Amino acid sequence: MNKIPLVLIVGPTAVGKTAVGVELARQFNGEIVSADSRQIYRYMDIGTAKPTPEERALAPHHLLDVVDPDQLLTLAEYQERAQAAIAEITSRRRVPFLVGGTGLYVRAVAEGWSVPRVAPNPAIRQALLERAEREGAQSLYAELQAVDPEAAAIIDPRNVRRVVRALEVYQSSGRTFSSQRMRQAPPYNELWIGLTLPRAALYERADERVDRMVAAGWVDEVRNLAARGYSLDLPALSALGYREIARFLQGELSLEEAIVLIKRHTRRFIRHQYAWFSLQDPRIHWFDMSEPCLEGIGDLVGTFLGGYARA
Repeated sequence: MNKIPLVLIVGPTAVGKTAVGVELARQFNGEIVSADSRQIYRYMDIGTAKPTPEERALAPHHLLDVVDPDQLLTLAEYQERAQAAIAEITSRRRVPFLVGGTGLYVRAVAEGWSVPRVAPNPAIRQALLERAEREGAQSLYAELQAVDPEAAAIIDPRNVRRVVRALEVYQSSGRTFSSQRMRQAPPYNELWIGLTLPRAALYERADERVDRMVAAGWVDEVRNLAARGYSLDLPALSALGYREIARFLQGELSLEEAIVLIKRHTRRFIRHQYAWFSLQDPRIHWFDMSEPCLEGIGDLVGTFLGGYARA
């Protein structure tokens, strides 16, 4: 069976994945499948750095605005939707680009994970969410470390949704999340492109992006979510920056304090992303974004795609 060519563009937040993905998709008759666990939510545009309308006009995007903030998209559901989007793009003789910084999403698709298909259990989930609110997210993460250390090792302890889902699978099925996650050879011929920057430059770029987001109306975006009836305590709003802005709106922090925390937590998140996308991973062709590299990336993609015509 001929494998589907799949170009993956990965790397830490704020490094420039969206712009590079759009340019490559434009050049190579491609479409972008988002691999971002926060851009799946409607009404959360500024703080998740979704592609702009102009960028979406240059290249079709998939798996943006999939669910409302009070809905859950499981990893298995994301994987199924991403695989379907890749197949549909390929059926039209276009090139799929999987672009994003959520390591769990990228690897579930690219490495052929067989993700647990345990049906959602609303009662268990609600009880776990109430515990997280009452005891703190770290309490649930400690429980996950005790019952399923392998799953805990790949889940960010701040990602309450993922921690809750792993415990929900365990409590519903009696089997750990990790024991149900097998791998099978994916139907893709993959080219991994990693974008990076020297750490100090990346932190500076991330700080500047936070300032631009606030100037663009991030606070009003969170305020409007509350006005739509979404609780600021929803797991979706534990996304980087949203929780801090919610605390500002609730009077717990000044805006300046919230911005300082967002920048600090963004740097921590960047370090976590490099654990998913290691500079030593032999699959990944790394490019330093502090140097002109788009032409080199384009040459690599062109060689990989071979007979696929440029737009």
